[in-house]
Amino acid sequence: MFTIRTVIALFIVVPLFGFTQFAGQPGTCSAQEVAPAAAENGANAAAPNAAPPVPAGRLTPKSRFLWVIYSSGIIGALILGLSIYFVATVIRLFIELRPEVAMPVEEVAQCEQLLDARDYQGLYDFASKCTSFYSRLVAVGIAELPSGLTEAREVMDRNADAETVDMERKISMLAVLGTLGPMIGLVGTLKGMISSFAVIALSDVQLKASEVAGGISEALLLTFEGVALSVPAIYFFAVFKNRVAKISVDTLLAADELVRRIVQQAKSKGTNAASASPHVPARV
Repeated sequence: MFTIRTVIALFIVVPLFGFTQFAGQPGTCSAQEVAPAAAENGANAAAPNAAPPVPAGRLTPKSRFLWVIYSSGIIGALILGLSIYFVATVIRLFIELRPEVAMPVEEVAQCEQLLDARDYQGLYDFASKCTSFYSRLVAVGIAELPSGLTEAREVMDRNADAETVDMERKISMLAVLGTLGPMIGLVGTLKGMISSFAVIALSDVQLKASEVAGGISEALLLTFEGVALSVPAIYFFAVFKNRVAKISVDTLLAADELVRRIVQQAKSKGTNAASASPHVPARV
């Protein structure tokens, strides 16, 4: 079974493999191949103003897409891998961080049905077996009712805080990607600028504009790729942080309302209703 790590590895290895294959190919000329030396000298003598032929060992990208791959290099492959991880994380968070997951409709309906039937023990057993955020809060709230409603609400608040921290932990990687993207792009910027100034510093005769521009374009391209990863990561981090806060508050209020209604029913029925469950105190 393919995992997210496997997919990321494939997306990193394949571009690198393509880059090595492309880098190993000899450069191509736009008009024709270089003629033998004698014919070339004769052509240059007849047409002194003609453009010089492209050296055989020089790399000439065939398309803009291959140029992007060539200029991005290993740093671009790293940004690509992080981008794939970012997309997979966003999709997973959209699936997991939903109100329907925190408060399943069927569980809420079953709890309401058991409460209307005044089956407090059955309500506690059902909530204890369920794993949703809502059911766990209801279970700990009912379990703490013998200590009083105030104590039960405090325990529910602490459990809600712990669940909120766990949900925020899931979205923390988006903040990391939002901060890490520009830093990786900055590394690419420095690398490209160093390459450009190295050409200027090491050139003894005439500067080659294509080599200088190549380093500058690499710097700008990697900066763009890093920012392109950072901006959506920061945006979705804010989106999911607000969603976590809303889910936590809504679920806590719903569970608190259910526990409060249990106490009200226990008070209205006196000890008979309270004795139906050992988790509902008679003194409330």
